[in-house]
Amino acid sequence: MLYPKFIKEKDTIGICAPSAGVGHKLDDFRKSNRVLKSYGYRIRETASVRVNNVRSASAKKRAAELDELVTDRKIDCILCAAGGDFMLEMMPYVNFEHIGENPKWIAGMSDPTNILFTVTTMLDIATLYGRNGAGFSEKPERSEKTFLDYMKGDIHAQKSYSRYINFLDMINEIDAYQDVRWISRKEEVLEGRLIGGCVESLDKLIGTPFDHVDDFVERYKDDGIIWYFDLFDMSSYNFYLTLLQFKYAGWFRYCKGVLIGRPAFPKVEDKKLDYIKAADKALGKIPHIMEMDIGHTFPNFTLINGALCKVRYKDGKGDIAFKLK
Repeated sequence: MLYPKFIKEKDTIGICAPSAGVGHKLDDFRKSNRVLKSYGYRIRETASVRVNNVRSASAKKRAAELDELVTDRKIDCILCAAGGDFMLEMMPYVNFEHIGENPKWIAGMSDPTNILFTVTTMLDIATLYGRNGAGFSEKPERSEKTFLDYMKGDIHAQKSYSRYINFLDMINEIDAYQDVRWISRKEEVLEGRLIGGCVESLDKLIGTPFDHVDDFVERYKDDGIIWYFDLFDMSSYNFYLTLLQFKYAGWFRYCKGVLIGRPAFPKVEDKKLDYIKAADKALGKIPHIMEMDIGHTFPNFTLINGALCKVRYKDGKGDIAFKLK
């Protein structure tokens, strides 16, 4: 596994929009830029970042703007501006040869799963999951600081948070924090090589030219694989069926455990198959931990696709640590 060079003060962060633009939340994006600059980083945006559209540009143009940052030697790492729904469209136009020749940290969350997951499984280059370019506040909480720490190479362990807030409440600035409580059948210590992302993106990669999971899990079978899944608005029924789809596609070969976040928009059709029961039924004896600090509820973990990780769980709490080997 190749770990790109970490950033330092006065380095340049390139921001592109491979999915949606940030035109609908420009104030947040401007604030986020100010935060990054306050840490001593320079910022360079590509042309389509501030577009107010679910597609920041055509598929070809989005891929070209990513490539622009990849091949520019003055750009030290790349942040995806935002999530969205249509990043899969641009994947056929991505120049993966250039990414392999110019390894840099590529970071984002949600729909950017498409590029992060593929770069790690296809090219053996680690990527960062946990924050988009518009996701930094002027009063950063611990998870934001952790993401910035990881970008500069301070890879410290992360402990479960005490309280969390749902996606909509955070956006609407409603103070509706709830207690964090991870859920597992028993006390766990899981070790293996981490890979995953947003479930609503991962399921669409199966069987495409960007599905390199077979090679990845075979390559790292001696380490074992730890999967993580970030749920956005997938219903509990569809979550169950998607886990089966992953299983039938062979994605859980050599799996040591599965880490599952809290859904941003829960949709439980039947209490007899809620998210917890769906995971229990689909995963069977594969160890899994639910309701983790992953993805679209906040605060959330920063996760390193491709790194060795160790996850400990006991009595509703836990931690995660990484080794860059």
